[in-house]
Amino acid sequence: MVRVVDKLFLFLYSIIIGCLSVLLLVLGFGGISSELMNEFVGDLYRLDSLQITVAVLGVVLFVLSLRFFVVSLSRGSASAPSIDQRTDFGDIRISIETIENLALKAASRQRGVKDLRARIRATDAGLDIVIRAVVDGESSIPALTEEIQRTVKEHVEDIAGIPVTNVSVYVANIIQTSTFKSRVE
Repeated sequence: MVRVVDKLFLFLYSIIIGCLSVLLLVLGFGGISSELMNEFVGDLYRLDSLQITVAVLGVVLFVLSLRFFVVSLSRGSASAPSIDQRTDFGDIRISIETIENLALKAASRQRGVKDLRARIRATDAGLDIVIRAVVDGESSIPALTEEIQRTVKEHVEDIAGIPVTNVSVYVANIIQTSTFKSRVE
C-alpha cells in the first residue's frame, strides 16, 4: 500500500514540477510580459485566495520533496528478500533469487522443457513455487508436470533445507517447430 501511495505522490510531484518548468521556460524566453507578471504579483498580495493557493502549493511541494528524500535514503538500505533460518551454529539467509535458481535448475533437467520461469512465495508452512514452462509436446504433459513438481520439491528441500509446501506448474505453450519441406520441381 505504501508503494502505491508513493507512486501516486511521485506522479503528482512530476506533474507539478513539469508545469513549473514550462512556466519557467516561458518566463526565460520572454513569453510573458513584465506587465502581466507585475499584475500577477500585485494580485498575489491583494487577493487572499490566490495567496493561500500559492502557499498551499508551496507546502505540498515541500512535503512531497521531504517524502522523496526520506524514501531515497531508506530504500538504499533495504536488503533483497530472503528466507531466514536459525541453526545451532547461527543464522542462515538464503535469497529468494537463489531458491528460484534452484527450482529452475531442477526443472530444466527434464527433457522436453524449455523457457522456464519460477516464482517463489515464502509462507509460514514453507515455500510455494510456481514454475512456468514451455514444453515440446512430444511427451505426456500430466506426466511431465508431475515429474517437474517432484524434482523441484526434492531438489529445493535437499539443497536449501527449506520445506516446500506446493509446486505449481503452468504450461504456457508448446514449442512450435516449423519444419517445412521444400518442393523442387
